Order: sequence, then C-alpha cells, then structure tokens
Amino acid sequence: MADAAMVMTEFGGDVVLFGFDLERDDGLETAVIISLFTDARASAEQIPPEYPQDDLRGYWGDITNASATDQTGSLLWLLAREKQLPQTLSRAEQYCRDALAWMIDDLVATRIEVVASFYSMGVMLLVIDIYRPTGPAVRYRYNYEWSAQAGKRAA
Repeated sequence: MADAAMVMTEFGGDVVLFGFDLERDDGLETAVIISLFTDARASAEQIPPEYPQDDLRGYWGDITNASATDQTGSLLWLLAREKQLPQTLSRAEQYCRDALAWMIDDLVATRIEVVASFYSMGVMLLVIDIYRPTGPAVRYRYNYEWSAQAGKRAA
C-alpha cells in the first residue's frame, strides 16, 4: 500500500499532486517526513523554562494508541530556541533516531544513521541514512530552521 506523497518545502511539509489526484509514495520519504516533523508529545520535565509549561504538544492521533511508547513524531520542536552548539546537534540526532526507531521495530529498516550539522546561521542539516533489509541504503536530507536563529537573520 502506498502513502500520499509528501515533500518538504521552505514552508514545511506539503502533499504532492498528480493532476487532480494525490501522488503516491511507495518509498519511505513520507513516513520519514511525518516521523521527523510531526511534534511528538514531550514530558513536563523536557519542556525548557522559556516555553509555556502547559504546552506538551503531541499528535492528536496518538490519544488512542494502545501503548504510551507508540508515539508519532519527534522532539525536534524542543530545539526551536536552542543556540548553535554541539549539544544541540547531539540532541537533534538522538531525537531523529528515536522518531525513526519504529522502522527497525517494524522491520522496515535494519539500521538508521543520523548526522546533524549546522548548514548556515539558524539552519541545521539533517542527513538520514536508512538501511533496508534488502537493497541499498536510502538517504534523505532536510534543512531544519528554527525560530530563535531565523529572527536574528531577518534583523
């Protein structure tokens, strides 16, 4: 079964049209985009002090999940106000690995590698390599911009 194809644009994720219908994605890109760029629910301890303490976010569809560990999305949103430091890259890599771990659990992938680097001021480059059970590895590259740095560039 194929998913509706999604792509990342400068404004976020968008579906791809094929004429008057949705384009289909028989690969993994739509699953990767949803896994990385949907806001996962954070615990109260994970919320930085500068954020509203009652906004844990999270995907509404996870409300009915049988297991609390079966969550959609990543915690990349917690980095929105972080500085460009090595610790930020480490956290981004871990958040990506956590968000994509379901692929290993569901035997979609045998291994997932994530490398985060600073591409430019306020833009992090995420390189995701997914090793499928058969065939070559698939690579995805995403620019992740966060608001604390974006505001400084506009000034």
